[in-house]
Amino acid sequence: MADGAACPPLEAFLQHLTHERRASPLTVANYRRDLQRIEHWCREQGIADWPQLDHQGVRRYVAWRHRGGTSGRTLQRELSALRGLFRYLLREGLVGHNPAVGVRTPKVARKLPATLEADQLCALLDHPDEDPLAMRDTAMIELFYSSGLRLAELVSLDVGTVDRRDGTLTVVGKGAKTRTVPVGSKACAALERWLAVRPTLVGADEPALFVSRRGRRIHPRTVQQRLARWAQVEGATRGVHPHLLRHSFATHLLESSGDLRAVQELLGHADIATTQIYTHLDFQHLAAVYDQAHPRAKKRR
Repeated sequence: MADGAACPPLEAFLQHLTHERRASPLTVANYRRDLQRIEHWCREQGIADWPQLDHQGVRRYVAWRHRGGTSGRTLQRELSALRGLFRYLLREGLVGHNPAVGVRTPKVARKLPATLEADQLCALLDHPDEDPLAMRDTAMIELFYSSGLRLAELVSLDVGTVDRRDGTLTVVGKGAKTRTVPVGSKACAALERWLAVRPTLVGADEPALFVSRRGRRIHPRTVQQRLARWAQVEGATRGVHPHLLRHSFATHLLESSGDLRAVQELLGHADIATTQIYTHLDFQHLAAVYDQAHPRAKKRR
């Protein structure tokens, strides 16, 4: 951990994430930020290299961050990054232990994802497109809600990943895992309108499905900004962002089908436990209906 220079083991780990694990650039950037923060703390504590970091040192780091007001969720993410680094270093024979294993963080209150009602989304989406960029934005929003895409998945789409005959998309998700997802009729129509005007913005050598006004693959931040602006112009009562649309997709699909495994596959979750949070949302909906409709369940005033 020499001052003024990047730690070679850390850089090797980040290269491993990029080339072997095929993690997204955003994931690698997050790992870099979190691990460099821990590395900086280690230097201040006189810990010269990763093998010198022990279990007690990791616990001191967590306690220091917690005293500074860092949330339990952030600490969980940082510890996950540290465990990943040490798993790699163990594999390479550069350390003899993983000091982050067994270290606990403060409990995190489980926050249920926010969603929009289906009629709210339909009202916001059913508006005329006026120019190519508006057509692009509508197609992006329809795809987020129609297919439950992550932001990184949407911006990485190429024109060739769309099967316009079958109405499906081939998506490369986390861990470079590929899945095929259906595209609803409204989203298909929006895509057709966008693809008809896309050549006015882009050259023949650009494969990206969604491009900026300069004709190159759209940046994730641009997508976020356009969604926020779109919601504001359309008079939405709350901000709209990619993950809100993904959550709405999952919630509405589960409410209608009750098929948790299908929702897991469509979202690209490796572990069904990740998908199960939507069962809590569904129960909230059922409980609200019960409280309002059942004669013996109405709350006392």
